[in-house]
Amino acid sequence: MTLHGKVALVTGAGRRVGRAIALALAGRGAAVAIHCRNSRADAESAAAEVAARGGRARVFAANLESIAESEALIAAVIEAFGRIDVLVNSASVFTRRALDEITERDWDAALAVNLKAPFFLARAAGAAMRRQGAGKIVSLSDIAARRPFLNYIPYSIAKAGLEAMTVALARALAPEVQVNAIALGVVAPSEDYDRAGLERLRRRIPARRFGTAGDAARAVIFLCEGTDFATGATLTLDGGRLID
Repeated sequence: MTLHGKVALVTGAGRRVGRAIALALAGRGAAVAIHCRNSRADAESAAAEVAARGGRARVFAANLESIAESEALIAAVIEAFGRIDVLVNSASVFTRRALDEITERDWDAALAVNLKAPFFLARAAGAAMRRQGAGKIVSLSDIAARRPFLNYIPYSIAKAGLEAMTVALARALAPEVQVNAIALGVVAPSEDYDRAGLERLRRRIPARRFGTAGDAARAVIFLCEGTDFATGATLTLDGGRLID
């Protein structure tokens, strides 16, 4: 699918990986709906950057823990742009908790944002895409879906569900809509992580480096524009971390 002239919604697009994906899609000629929850200033900054490069972007706020707000977000994007061609589920909750510290709120937030929201967003967007005759849905997963992180159990479980959802929706929305996921390894680690621990981890990755937001963005572009034959697939983008 050629992205020029299309409309793409990227959730959690004000910062980091989501922002890079939104800018990359705009760079390919797509109008971009930039979703945020609390980081409105960052989202507006991303939209301004798209505009400065000659593209089109608008900011949409929604609490993705709510099904009603998730579905209203899709409706608002379609009302604003007249269509939706690409959905990128990038928003995520990544909370560190030891097993005996996990609360019901931690569990509900992880499953709501990382799994429930992508499903209901994809269902609403997918219906519109089928009416249009084509569409792409890409969800950002994590290698934690296959190698769960010790202190991120609800997050890991949600990402495993996200990959199962990808297969299920690929079948349900075929042939018009291709649905895929990208399982990220360590990508653009936060500056507040332990630097010595990160260096030890970097040396264990076969690629000997961490991923960048640009790596993730290029993978999204490939799944949206580079091929129409991939669906129900999860692309592992981890520098070889899972084979270590």
